[in-house]
Amino acid sequence: MLPKRSYLLNATYEWISDNDMTPYLLVNAEEEGTVIPTEFVQDGQIVLNVSMSAVRHLIMDKDGVSFEARFSGKPMQVFVPIKAAIALYAKENGDGLVFPEEDFSASSNPPPPPEPPKPQKGFQLKVVK
Repeated sequence: MLPKRSYLLNATYEWISDNDMTPYLLVNAEEEGTVIPTEFVQDGQIVLNVSMSAVRHLIMDKDGVSFEARFSGKPMQVFVPIKAAIALYAKENGDGLVFPEEDFSASSNPPPPPEPPKPQKGFQLKVVK
């Protein structure tokens, strides 16, 4: 079966946002494939503000969480593999969800990317000067 963490993450994020609170993501910074600002890691973990006002281009899917954000004024592309997400909670009251332990071995082989679509015959665009 597919791990349920991505589904729980999305539902918890929506619930926190719908209650006008700030979602914070607790991350295992030592998980392979994690791309985070390492200068803010403490005890092998980092807490990331993933509210819509703090990040751009937020994507949460079965592979992980990715977004663009600024840290100390420097832009950075962040990626958190789904198995590195430990918890999602509201900054204001700490209410949220600690994700259960799961076996990610079956899902560690993502499917190959789809073949790019072949050009269709018919319409063609030309640059007109």
